[in-house]
Parts: sequence; C-alpha cells; structure tokens
Amino acid sequence: MIRVAILGAGGRMGRLLVQQVLAESEFRLMGAVERPGHPWEGRDIGLLVGGGETGVFLKSDLVGALEGADVAVDFSDHRAVAAHAKGLRETGTAWVLGTTGLTAEEQAAVRETSCRIPVVWGANMSLGMNVLLRLVRWAAALLNEGYDLEIVEMHHRHKKDAPSGTALALGRVAAEGRGWALDQVAVHGRMGEGGERPVEQIGFHALRGGDVAGDHTVVLAGEGERLELTHRASSREAFVRGALRAAVWVVGKPAGLYGMADVLGLH
Repeated sequence: MIRVAILGAGGRMGRLLVQQVLAESEFRLMGAVERPGHPWEGRDIGLLVGGGETGVFLKSDLVGALEGADVAVDFSDHRAVAAHAKGLRETGTAWVLGTTGLTAEEQAAVRETSCRIPVVWGANMSLGMNVLLRLVRWAAALLNEGYDLEIVEMHHRHKKDAPSGTALALGRVAAEGRGWALDQVAVHGRMGEGGERPVEQIGFHALRGGDVAGDHTVVLAGEGERLELTHRASSREAFVRGALRAAVWVVGKPAGLYGMADVLGLH
C-alpha cells in the first residue's frame, strides 16, 4: 500500500486526487496540505470532497501532514513550491510535482531537492500527453526543412499562467528535435507588421475560456500540407491517473530528478 499526502488539497486537482486516493485500495491517504488561513483548514478532508469522515484533516503544517507518508503529490500554487521543497528535504518524502508556472528560483529549489529525494517533475501528468511529447520531438526532427512550427493551447478561464507549462514542454522537445535553443526561437503571439516569419521560429498562442481542461496542438506547416498533432484532455482525471501512476513508480527510487518519460519507460 502506498501512503500518500496531497499538497494543495483544497484546489481543483487536489480535491480530485483526494477522491481518487480514497477510492483505491492501493493507496492510503496520510495527509492533506493547504496554505495557512485556507477556509477549510482544520476540517476533515473526506467531508470536503463529498465523502465520509477520514480522520485526515486539512493542515497548513507541511511536516506534520507528511508524517508516515511515502510520497507527496503536489499540484499547489507555484509560490508554495520552495517551502514544500524545504519540508520534503527534511522528511525525505518522495515528491510528485505537477505545478506549472515556476520561477527560475523555484525551479532551482526543485533541482536542489532532487539531490536529496526522488522527484518526478512534469508539466503535464497525462499519459497521452507524454506520448505526444515523444512524437513531437520525432516529427520536428524528421520534418526539419520547410515545415514551420506553431503551438496553440487552450485552457479554462481560471488558469493563471500563459503559455501553459505543457505548451512550453512541447516547444522544448520540438526545439531539441531540430537542434535549436528554445529561448532563442520562441515567439509569444504576434501583432502588427513583424515581417516575414523566419525559418528558425516556434510560435506560441494561448487561448483562455470556459472550463477547458487542456487542449494542445503542435502544427508543422509545409508547402502543400500541414501536420497537426493534438492532445485534448476532456477532464482533469487524466492528470490524476498519471500523477498516481508516478506516485507508485517513484516510491523506493534513489534521489534524482525524474520525468513522466521515466515513469512510462519512454527513454
């Protein structure tokens, strides 16, 4: 049995994770964490997600909530990541991190923590998306000449960062497939008279509205044809399944920084 703590348990993803952990006999919920002053703090997390009492209460005390846990699954706000990294280093708990929009300092904290504990860090925990990442790298390399790369993504109106972490990950693997440095070729939206599109460029376009869980399309546009590689998440359950698969995989692994490609054996 895998003993799990959920960080960011009061959020949309956190609540779904709590529900799934409680529903599956493979897991045992050990802790639920939210920011100090959260309106649900101190209440039984089972009742808050529409189930029965669990004896697990929503806490802001990270180290206390991690007691006895094998792994922490974290979809909290990026501003909590540095503090979570510190607490996880103290307890030695494995970490599955799906938070996007991390600053350079927050990313550095994750990497530092991976020297002490095993960390699975992914911009998107969906199994299908991680297969798409591999396909995009391959397609970008094969269609290297004469095919322009554009990435379009859409998410719900509440998403705070743009472009999405997944869109950036798709751009990164596409750039790697062509031997480019993403920060040198990325363009975020276009307006006005910018001139002709250069060959070495990857365009990012972010749409926001409604309740879209996550749509991503990579376009490779050539003369006379266009290849579009698309992943559509119809609900956040796809991310929950991937995150819990990563939680099972990471327990017992040596310290290090891993991705969903490691979890799926795609290397």
